[in-house]
Amino acid sequence: MNEDFHRLQQIIKNRRTVKPAQMNGQQIPDAQVRELLGLADWAPTHGHTEPWRFIVYSGEKAQEFCAAHADLYRQQAGSENFQDSKEDKLRHMGDKASHVLVAYMQRGNLPKIPELEEIAATACAIQNLLLGATALGIASYWGSGGMAYHPAMNEMLDLREEDVVLGILYLGYTDQEKSAGKRMVPLEEKVRWA
Repeated sequence: MNEDFHRLQQIIKNRRTVKPAQMNGQQIPDAQVRELLGLADWAPTHGHTEPWRFIVYSGEKAQEFCAAHADLYRQQAGSENFQDSKEDKLRHMGDKASHVLVAYMQRGNLPKIPELEEIAATACAIQNLLLGATALGIASYWGSGGMAYHPAMNEMLDLREEDVVLGILYLGYTDQEKSAGKRMVPLEEKVRWA
């Protein structure tokens, strides 16, 4: 088997979600985060629209973003849905993360390209970033909770209505051992050869 394929196979199979609370607070050099963003930039894209966008927060800015996210939840949840524990979780999600990135799809000006393709391209960019993080020994978490998908998040981030937040990425290091990977449905049940 090709050595490059084998290495890529190992990176893909070893990628794991590491919850931000399991990170240890050690800082990732900004240069490495830039390299990860460079990998994200090589995602496939229809019509060369390159719709992926990232807002990067590090250090105190990461804590400020998490606090603003929690405040946004408090403002928008309504008294019947508000949970103190959820607000607290959002406020402290980045406490041990090195960097927090908001990943979003910036809708291009080619209406012939379906929105779904722009979202898929952005998801591919995120996956490139996550795989690069794995290769560098960086822990990652792709979060979609809280207000990530709420229109108020777009407003808070000064995004347009047609832009779509795909998630909040937390990057850091962890001292914990990686868990074993698992798939719940056998590959044979997911593939049909015609």
